[in-house]
Amino acid sequence: MSNSSSVYLNGTKKGFGFITQEEKNNNNLPIWSECNLKKTHTIKKIVCSGGFHFLVWKKPNKLEFYQEDKKKRKYQLPKNETIKDIVSGFNTYQILTESGKVWSLANSNRNKEVPLLDADQSTFEKIRPVTFFEEKKLFVNSIVMGYVSGYYLCNGDQLYASGSNSHGRLGIGKNKGKEPMPVYVQDKVTKIFAGFFAFSFFFTTSNPDLLYACGKNIYGQLGVGYFTEKQYTPAAVKNFKGSEILTLSSSQSHSVLITKKGQTFGCGHKKTNGIGAEKSIFTLIPQLKEKKVVQLATGFNQTLVLTDQNELYGWWFDDQLYPTYESNNNWKLNIPIQIKLPSYFTNYLESKDLIRIAIGARVCFLYLDFKNTLSEDLRVLYKSQKFCDCEIGTLGNQIPVHKNLIEFRTKLTIDQIQNKLFGEKSINKEQTLSFLKWIYFEEISDLEKLEQTFNLLELTFPPSVDNTLEKDIAQLYKDNDSKDFKILVKIEDNNQDNEEEDEEENYEEIPVHKFILLARSGLFRAMFDYVNEKENTNKIQDYTNKSIESLEILIKYLYTNSIELTTDQDPELIVDELSDAVEYYQLNDQYNFESELLKIKNQFDLK
Repeated sequence: MSNSSSVYLNGTKKGFGFITQEEKNNNNLPIWSECNLKKTHTIKKIVCSGGFHFLVWKKPNKLEFYQEDKKKRKYQLPKNETIKDIVSGFNTYQILTESGKVWSLANSNRNKEVPLLDADQSTFEKIRPVTFFEEKKLFVNSIVMGYVSGYYLCNGDQLYASGSNSHGRLGIGKNKGKEPMPVYVQDKVTKIFAGFFAFSFFFTTSNPDLLYACGKNIYGQLGVGYFTEKQYTPAAVKNFKGSEILTLSSSQSHSVLITKKGQTFGCGHKKTNGIGAEKSIFTLIPQLKEKKVVQLATGFNQTLVLTDQNELYGWWFDDQLYPTYESNNNWKLNIPIQIKLPSYFTNYLESKDLIRIAIGARVCFLYLDFKNTLSEDLRVLYKSQKFCDCEIGTLGNQIPVHKNLIEFRTKLTIDQIQNKLFGEKSINKEQTLSFLKWIYFEEISDLEKLEQTFNLLELTFPPSVDNTLEKDIAQLYKDNDSKDFKILVKIEDNNQDNEEEDEEENYEEIPVHKFILLARSGLFRAMFDYVNEKENTNKIQDYTNKSIESLEILIKYLYTNSIELTTDQDPELIVDELSDAVEYYQLNDQYNFESELLKIKNQFDLK
């Protein structure tokens, strides 16, 4: 990892003390500036609001707040609370915890319509719990925010909304002005969408064909046509199915929708919708037609999108608030133009979905997500082809693979796979690679070809929910017969004077699948580099001086992403020995590992 910061900011302002502002020579256009944020590898999410301030979610129950010309504030939720998500509106932030509770951070001096709280008592000094949902026995599953409105999906499928109902954006009827506390909207809701500066709101239902919208529609930004300027109750968006949507976000005058296939659609004002022509229904944005978009962020009227190749595009960025790249005569504000990334990110351009984007009223961010999931770890292993132990394919197109992973996920031997795929009905290399990408990290690059491969292997397609990557790897932990490697852990030697004692008796063994260690731990990858493969050894010695109990728990975590103690294990010892495991073993999934340790601390009331 580079020694420099991995967080970069646009739209800097003089006096924003923690920003390193670079010189600007081209028409005074702002450029990407490096943020002096510490421990950037711990960042889970950044959200921005009005003005120059933003909230950073770092550890499982810790947040940092940065505001222009002021020292950063640190907040910590109660030790038994773990953050699930953070969202922002105008001078308002809301925090959702895994327990289904909601917390609020807001500034009533700038926003008199703060949802959920008494505005006169709201400041950025502290995070305040919202007791409404507990009192009503509502478990909050997800939250989003518009400009001064909040939306809450409770008890699985019940939609509640609070805040300003201007233009009908709460969806509760024309005669309602504002609701400081959440009111019921409807049930059978599956997903909710908004944007921090949005005057509109979207949601999908249990009917997979339906997408609904309500709120401001002056420019056609609801995607329901021009038949109304204010939609006080939800109206169906007719040219899109809810089941097709990956994400959707709105600004003051336009909305952008991304499908699960990565296509980008816009509607609303012609100057901001990315199309350059007035549209009252969602229309494909021509400049992004050939791109697969995976992330989306909208601001006041600005939009950023990121492709699966980590190409950044944006539109409606002016020279006062948002930087883009060096100005030239081809610059247009109303259509997507590719934005040059800071040089720091070039090392990550081949790692799908590692770069994160965030956007506010006057500032936007680029940062790296170092919380690699199991699938991302295996994606890196697949690309490296390191320590593969067999091959599949036809003559001249042999592809190195990890035998244990392939055989366990398919329940077929390598020979069986070879015979079925490369017999009389031989498949080409491209189809083989498509199949392997699903095996390693569940990417579906070509649905039709993948289904054909499954049929050739006589496997059920699509795979059942019991055959996900996470469940298969967790189940693999129990398959001792296929474990092909052993970690030797030195035990206490009570016979040090006996020089002829067999050294093997001084060690205990932890059986493991080699590819798991390679995929999930930078330390073990480095150790394997020193193992002489010519000796064909299947053992490696651990030099950490940690107890075998702690190492066994760590190894199990690499498979299951969870930490569980048995009744005979000392929780204080385990927590103490594993407190540095993320850094020491070079684990990518820092946030989840620390969350699991926090659960153990809470369970046993440890400090």
